[in-house]
Amino acid sequence: MAALSTEFGDLVQIKKQLISIISQCRERGLVHSVKWASELAFALDPLPVNEHPPPPDLTEEDAEDFDALCLAKSYFDLKEYDRAAYFLRGCRSKKAYFLYMYSRYLSGEKKKDDETVDSLGPLEKGQVRNEALRELRVELSKKHNAGELDGFALYLYGVVLRKLDLLKEAVDIFVAATHALPLHWGAWLELCNLVTNIEMLKSLSLPECWVRDFFLAQMYTELQMITEALQKYQSLIEAGFSKSTYIISQIAVAYHNIRDIDQALALFNELREQDPFRIENMDTFSNLLYVRSMKPELSYLAHNLVEIDKYRVETCCVIGNYYSLRAQHEKAALYFQRALKLNPRCLGAWTLMGHEYMEMKNTSAAIQAYRHAIEVNKRDYRAWYGLGQTYEILKMPFYSLYYYRKAHHLRPNDSRMLVALGECYEKLNQHVEAKKCYWRAYSVGDVERMALLKLAKLHEQLHESDDAAQYYIIYIKDIFSCGEQLEHAEVGTALRYLGYYYFKKDMYDESSFCAQRCCDYNDARDAGKALLMQISAMREQGDASPQEMSTPGVFTPLSNNNATPIRRVSPLDLSSVTP
Repeated sequence: MAALSTEFGDLVQIKKQLISIISQCRERGLVHSVKWASELAFALDPLPVNEHPPPPDLTEEDAEDFDALCLAKSYFDLKEYDRAAYFLRGCRSKKAYFLYMYSRYLSGEKKKDDETVDSLGPLEKGQVRNEALRELRVELSKKHNAGELDGFALYLYGVVLRKLDLLKEAVDIFVAATHALPLHWGAWLELCNLVTNIEMLKSLSLPECWVRDFFLAQMYTELQMITEALQKYQSLIEAGFSKSTYIISQIAVAYHNIRDIDQALALFNELREQDPFRIENMDTFSNLLYVRSMKPELSYLAHNLVEIDKYRVETCCVIGNYYSLRAQHEKAALYFQRALKLNPRCLGAWTLMGHEYMEMKNTSAAIQAYRHAIEVNKRDYRAWYGLGQTYEILKMPFYSLYYYRKAHHLRPNDSRMLVALGECYEKLNQHVEAKKCYWRAYSVGDVERMALLKLAKLHEQLHESDDAAQYYIIYIKDIFSCGEQLEHAEVGTALRYLGYYYFKKDMYDESSFCAQRCCDYNDARDAGKALLMQISAMREQGDASPQEMSTPGVFTPLSNNNATPIRRVSPLDLSSVTP
């Protein structure tokens, strides 16, 4: 991991830069960049009165356009974008030119949103478009070729190119914008949305600025490089941003992405204490509460957000999660649709609505929702995984395999993707690949404790009894060692198989022990009793050969002739484990 920028050694200078960029962004109506910079500035110590940076000097052009700019900005703040643009036409200053072009862009976006009635209708590539984009591109392109665009105008030019799906050109323009104005977070954030992999990130020529470290941390989170992201954020905290709610929220999101639910919940609760009226990221918080089935806490969060602002996208998603937890899937889908009416590019709402349609067995609507989520962000593994599940329900394993591979590519160390891939390969009779996927899922940390079981059952179906027994033994050891409830439904299945396996090998002591343990599980009790009767009958006939076993609770090591490489396991002693 690269070290932080040397600029972090002078936090006073960083504070001055933040105050300056806050003023510049506010004058241009870039409210999200203002909020980001303000949150960071608030986390640093206040400056003495004589240290505050002076306002920038007015040029002759700024002075000429001052009155028109003040009037237009007042209309802009009231969302009267066409009116603002009208009074700015003919202005020569760069500040007025940016606000003129930005007003035209937002006017087109507002009209496009008004025409988009159905939330499941076309997104970016449909028939509803921002009609101003092409004109803006032509005008901004001429200015760019003449070298007349400042950092803010370059940012707007990049946004226009991205909206027109000219992504390669957009990346180059956003990189130029970060060089022209490194402190403008909006340009970095747009760039973050266009970088698709770590190779592309390394190929970018980015300016050496302290904002670059915040960008890299965000980028690592987006690319699921959570270890690197957490290290970067920890370094930023140590550099002086320990009070930053932005960093706390980003760390919480990172822990959410790696399913470290306890850490993520603790950080979100801390965030709520520091900023009780915060709505941003609360949809992610509600996802964690949903996974843990914390219904009272999720209900309280939903009611609290409704009191703050019931027409925010995050509020609608939280309410949707609450109804989903109560198994009221129609109501949940309705609130996710409301979220999408407020913001058609809300990634989480598309994905969650897909889940709800899956619960309602409406596979065609689920597929449509997941595809919209992918249009918003191709890095969303949940949408790819959801599409795989949908096509699996439709009994289309080749389609499932394609989408599961996409999800696995985005989350290579997520056992759920590997198990899903293994199941697809198994249905397609590609048993070697299935075995590899199941073993890999166990190796990276099987969160659902199912990979070894599926691997053992696959060997059992292929009549590879030694291998099946070996994996059943590892599975039982894994279940007992993790401290899960021993009433696990499949432990009985494993013990039943091992009992009959040892019985066929004439290893009656081990078989008897497995049969006795089968009696502790409802699903294997009858089989265990039947096996004990068979063992008793064989011993009465005198067919049982004497076993050299010092303790009856030890399984002898099995054959290691496995198609799938496994680590060597010691004999399994279950005598000390009582269910």
